Amino acid sequence: MVYMMKLLAERPGEVIPLQHFAERFDAAKSTISEDLALVKEALEAQGSGMVRTYTGATGGVQYLPIPSPEEVRTTLEQLCTMLRDPSRILPGGFIYMTDIITDPVWSARIGEILAARFHAASPDVVLTLETKGIPLALMTARAMGIPMVMARREGRVTEGPSVTIHYISGSSRRISTMTVGLRALRRDARVLIVDDFMKAGATARGMVDLVSELGATVVGVGIFVATAEPQKKRVDEYVSLITLINVDEDARQTEVRPALTDNKE
Repeated sequence: MVYMMKLLAERPGEVIPLQHFAERFDAAKSTISEDLALVKEALEAQGSGMVRTYTGATGGVQYLPIPSPEEVRTTLEQLCTMLRDPSRILPGGFIYMTDIITDPVWSARIGEILAARFHAASPDVVLTLETKGIPLALMTARAMGIPMVMARREGRVTEGPSVTIHYISGSSRRISTMTVGLRALRRDARVLIVDDFMKAGATARGMVDLVSELGATVVGVGIFVATAEPQKKRVDEYVSLITLINVDEDARQTEVRPALTDNKE
């Protein structure tokens, strides 16, 4: 059972055939099913994920690391406490978040929360823009058992043929470039966009437009931290985990709160 759980945790989102366990332990599938039922019961009782079993000749088991509502609330409150640390305030009213985003433990927890929120949308791929959004997008993709695609600010010969768009940055009002390889994102893909931060939503809007140019479909936009202002974003619908309300440089105070709500304009 320990090996079963280890394998399921290492390969979240993937349907692992029961035959694999039967051959590994030289046991009947009925015995394997009984052991998996115990694993399922233990995980779901602790709110540590969901185990799904599939019957039939190609029957298998799938582990989805979906945190319980209590675990989500606790994690977001812990993240808010970290973000309120006065030492994180940077000149210009910015908040330092890189250490959280690049921490494997925190990025995995954030990715699992986003994956749980968008699991019902059945995305085929997670898309983000280089570079700071990569850890969160990768962990979200891992939790869902799907690949991650990275849009670049400049084209690369090694990416092969690509599609490039130009968009206006919400903060600097500069014209920026975004490109993705045609081999990375197929035309009929269902795309989940993930990014670390949103203010006006220009970057997210650029990724939505890029997906449209490729003929794929956006099924969701997930953001780690989004500002409360401006209320009107460049994307119509998104899900943010934390709302940044205000940064007071003089008082060295940051006001943030857990969000995890649909934001619609």
